[in-house]
This record gives sequence, C-alpha cells and structure tokens, in this order.
Amino acid sequence: MTSRLGDKLRKCRQDKGYSLDKLAEITGSSKSYLWELENRDTRKPSAEKLTTVAAALGITADYLLDEGSTKPGDEVLKNALFRSFKKLDPEDQKTIQDTIDRWSKKK
Repeated sequence: MTSRLGDKLRKCRQDKGYSLDKLAEITGSSKSYLWELENRDTRKPSAEKLTTVAAALGITADYLLDEGSTKPGDEVLKNALFRSFKKLDPEDQKTIQDTIDRWSKKK
C-alpha cells in the first residue's frame, strides 16, 4: 500500500522526467530506498534525506509531509527556488539579481 508521501514523490519525480536511477544518483540514495519510499508505507525517511530528495525535485519537504495538499502550490515552489538561490555562490546570486532588476525595469 502506498502512502500519500510515496504518491507525491512518484508524481514529482515523474513530472521532472527522472527515473528512480536518476533521482538516486542526484540525491546519493539507492534506487531500492527510493522505490521503498514510493511504494511502502513502512519507510520513514530522515529529515535530512527527505530535504535532499525534495530539493532535487524542486519542492519542499513540507509539501511532501503535508497530508492535505495534492500538488505543490506557488508558495512551495517559490520557497524551493529561494533555497536553491541561497546555495549559489555570491557572484551567481548577483548575476541573477541583476537579471531580475533588468526584467523589472522593462515594465
């Protein structure tokens, strides 16, 4: 029996076009571990592993754990994007900020 977590993981993985092998490679997990997360209700991932998998899928761990939500909303996606932005080196952050500033001036 799959869990809501497993269903969300599978959907997000497939939406990204990732195979289990690809997601395992990106996250440093085993394919069998990820398969169990998607297909068995008994697996309880650590917060660290769940955060790593969520980041690879462009979502948040909060979304995966929220029993009420069925698809990531705009706020979830923005939070995931911001977390990715914060991990960039300062020079890359500045480049992105400059681009956003230029786009804002077009209006």
